[in-house]
Amino acid sequence: MPTAQEIPTTSPIGRDTPRIDGPLKVSGTAHYASDFYFPGLLYGVPVEATIAKGKITKLDTAAAEKLPGVRAILHRQNIGKIFRSTLGEGMNGICIERRPPFEDDVVRYYGQYVALAVADTFESAKAAADAVVVSYAKEKLNVDFKLTAEDDPDEVMTSYGPAKRLQSERGDAAGAFVSAPVKLDQTYVTPAETHVPIELQGTTAMWDGDKLTIYEESQGVFNMRGVLAQMFGLPKENVRVITKFVGSGFGSKLWPWTHCPLAVAASRQVGKPVKLVLSRKMTFQSAGHRARTQQRVRLGATPEGKLVSLEHDYVCHRSILDEYHENCGEATSFHYSTPNLRVHFGWARRNIGTPSDMRGPGAVPGLYATESAMNEMADQLKLDPVQFRILNEPKLDEGEGIPFSSRHYVECLQLGAEKFGWSKRNPEIGAMKSEGLTLGWGVAGAAWIATRDSAAANVELRDDGTARVACGAQDIGTGTYTVLALLTSEKTGVAVEKVEVVLGDTELPLGPVSGGSWATASVVPAVFAAADNAINSLLQVATGTPGSQFQNRKPDELAFLGGRVFVKANGPGRGVPFAEILKRADLRLVTGSGRSEGIFGSKAKPKFSMHSYGCHFAEATWQPEIARLRVSRVVTVIDGGRIINPLAGRNQIEGAVVMGIGMALLEHTTYDPQNGAPINSNLADYIVAVNADVPRLEVHFLDYPDLELNAVGARGIGEIGLAGIAAAITAATYHATGVRVRELPIKIEDLLTSSILT
Repeated sequence: MPTAQEIPTTSPIGRDTPRIDGPLKVSGTAHYASDFYFPGLLYGVPVEATIAKGKITKLDTAAAEKLPGVRAILHRQNIGKIFRSTLGEGMNGICIERRPPFEDDVVRYYGQYVALAVADTFESAKAAADAVVVSYAKEKLNVDFKLTAEDDPDEVMTSYGPAKRLQSERGDAAGAFVSAPVKLDQTYVTPAETHVPIELQGTTAMWDGDKLTIYEESQGVFNMRGVLAQMFGLPKENVRVITKFVGSGFGSKLWPWTHCPLAVAASRQVGKPVKLVLSRKMTFQSAGHRARTQQRVRLGATPEGKLVSLEHDYVCHRSILDEYHENCGEATSFHYSTPNLRVHFGWARRNIGTPSDMRGPGAVPGLYATESAMNEMADQLKLDPVQFRILNEPKLDEGEGIPFSSRHYVECLQLGAEKFGWSKRNPEIGAMKSEGLTLGWGVAGAAWIATRDSAAANVELRDDGTARVACGAQDIGTGTYTVLALLTSEKTGVAVEKVEVVLGDTELPLGPVSGGSWATASVVPAVFAAADNAINSLLQVATGTPGSQFQNRKPDELAFLGGRVFVKANGPGRGVPFAEILKRADLRLVTGSGRSEGIFGSKAKPKFSMHSYGCHFAEATWQPEIARLRVSRVVTVIDGGRIINPLAGRNQIEGAVVMGIGMALLEHTTYDPQNGAPINSNLADYIVAVNADVPRLEVHFLDYPDLELNAVGARGIGEIGLAGIAAAITAATYHATGVRVRELPIKIEDLLTSSILT
């Protein structure tokens, strides 16, 4: 019998663990939404509007219907009824574009679907879609870049519910700004950005009587089930959504887009399974993008560097159809201490597809503006920008008037400065040189909300010593399969490689949305409760099985550790593996269920302000002879609670930083003022950062558990790595070139004005 010291109790949490789904992905055996095939499968291709504003006057489908293999050309007159959905409580019923496809003949953006070709092959469907002739009565469109807030009411309805345009206010920000000894008043602009995940959006839909099953690359299968149930007049239990793997989404796959009900309606009409996969061009037009923002930031400070006023007024564009809001003020009210603050927003309607969540929605463009302003104010005050931030560290969340659950932002700045070598910085413009290049150094802070969604899970302990955990959550490439294996291993003592993880199906227990960086924090309490209940059942079996060495014991006399049941008084060294107990009882398994309620969107006033924090230190190199700017080094420090899997965690932050390099230097979606089409709607013209653009990256975690959020103390880290990095890069650019860029992305024509071109 092993001794207590021989019982393996080392926690798997906090160890670098390769992703358990990795072999499936690299071997090509992981099935994504468009990989599934079914007998009789047909293919759908939408017909897209070629104007951005106007009405359809005629839809000629005659030629298309005669093409070989064509089963149907669906449009407003023959697609059948599709209802509107409504927003429910919590994370239910969310749909960014509410209008059902083909609801009317009005065109509101370029690429809006106006018909659907269904055929035996994709090629036949594409040919039929191209053969549909649409006539329009065009009207004057508006895709202007310059944003001016419209005269909306003080409270508006957004995609997530009502919101006050005056988001936060304390003191007299305007008056304090006027009287401030040192002032900064600047406007910062971020462009429309498109998600461009490698896996295209798509739906495979099929009906069995009045029951609907779809295969979808969804970041929220339960929300999608609820929306589709409403749109097709079905009880929720008649709708099944399956998402086994997602080839990234960055927010574009959080909520249903109109191609999904199109595929469902087409399958209903033709009586066969229908697969509809968007082209890359379509994803730029009708599957979301980050809204363009225009943000005015006014800072007032004392000569010593204490903020006395902060005003953040911003405008973001939105579609004619819907009310998506890019919440740029998400982090403004609490990130720095100031007695006087005002955050206010406005909307500018445009003839564009509906904007939507994109990695770090709101906070990412918002922190670009406020962190850029902090850097400019530090320069104006002739203060080190790190020390300027530390000087304005708040003692509590001043926006809510509540304490932080855990905040180590100052430590992030200090550790980042140490790792980066910030003390060697010469603040003079263009003064730092290396190997013939001019160096620029910049810094910026980061913050992102920490919260939980509702979640449930089942855990099984089996007679072969393995375990199974099931949850309806989906893995969007962020490592959720591995996280659930680690959590189950932590509670049951079963080795990670012996834990089966089942995800991505609405027939499983309720799973959280994979967005907002809250999936991991949400599943922790549900999995732990399920494992505890499975263990309690096991203890009942151990005491109730004839011949068991625990037969005459009471369950509360026993304990469970490292996969073994033992008498508390005797210690784990004399324990029995749970597999032996199940075999003696002739049981294949015991199971336990667990559930936890979400806190996001709760009407109750929170006791603590819960966020993750971090900072980025960026180095840029400037080659004046050819006006070439590159990011050469980034050091990032993250205060994200306890890190469950540091290997995947670092990968998450590194990916976000790479995305931030694209945000700062490359990415923007441009709309044609003549027809409203996204001009650069492909991966050749929409430039993203690739391997050649990626510098040396360092990621450090502070690893302070935040036990107010869950029992492990884990917070989300998927999005915070993108927050602030663009501001660090523009600060580094200014330090190297003397050019202050306030509109992203940084363009070569901006830098040609540099005085350092010698």
